[in-house]
Amino acid sequence: MLIAANSLKMPTIVTEQYPKGLGHTVAELDVSNLNTFGGGVYEKTLFSMLCPEVKSRLDDLGEKYTDFVLCGIEAHVCVQQTTLDLLDAGKSVHLCVDAISSGSPTDRATGLRRSERAGAYLTTTESIMMELIREKDHPSFKVISNALKETKLSLEDSLEPL
Repeated sequence: MLIAANSLKMPTIVTEQYPKGLGHTVAELDVSNLNTFGGGVYEKTLFSMLCPEVKSRLDDLGEKYTDFVLCGIEAHVCVQQTTLDLLDAGKSVHLCVDAISSGSPTDRATGLRRSERAGAYLTTTESIMMELIREKDHPSFKVISNALKETKLSLEDSLEPL
């Protein structure tokens, strides 16, 4: 999703839960250039990513952003609380189930189910990427298609079904 968002020049916000104690975002996810398109990396101690700094950034981006695509860890805590907060704010939330995990399959499945019942849409990274570009003639199709090929097998093997 990060490759697609960069290719499509979409603002991407990454939050890091208490990085002093838990560490920063893994190096494989290069988040160094997120400010380029209006996003950024924010430290937080809240479980929801809607900490004051992120809320301020979203206010700066304006009302034109009505849909949010979420990926991340702890489906039953951080992802779920972020989803509930965004839904309460009247936003549409799309959860990429193949890019969301938890410490246990039960926590993951339960968090995703609760978020869906609250109004979030369960989807996949491939589905979202293709929906964003709509056709193979889109200028970002090749970049997105290659990213999907590179990650698809490793993701399929690592996640428990819902």
